[in-house]
Amino acid sequence: MNQGVVYTETVVHSAPEAFLKDAPYQIAIIILDTGGRVTARILGDRAAIGDRVTFLESRDGIPYFSTIHNPPSTIQL
Repeated sequence: MNQGVVYTETVVHSAPEAFLKDAPYQIAIIILDTGGRVTARILGDRAAIGDRVTFLESRDGIPYFSTIHNPPSTIQL
């Protein structure tokens, strides 16, 4: 799990109790370059559908990604 493309995304404003202090935060489904998909949190700049993202770290089993400041790639849905 290194890099991928944002398949879809949303911003969570009304978070579950365990994540109240983090709200609002962005989550996305990412199509991984290595195959498969993962649901992850996005840190830093807001990611849009088609943006390239890179894996940063995992906290308590939750993967965190960040945008790569390159032109968005084309994904097939």
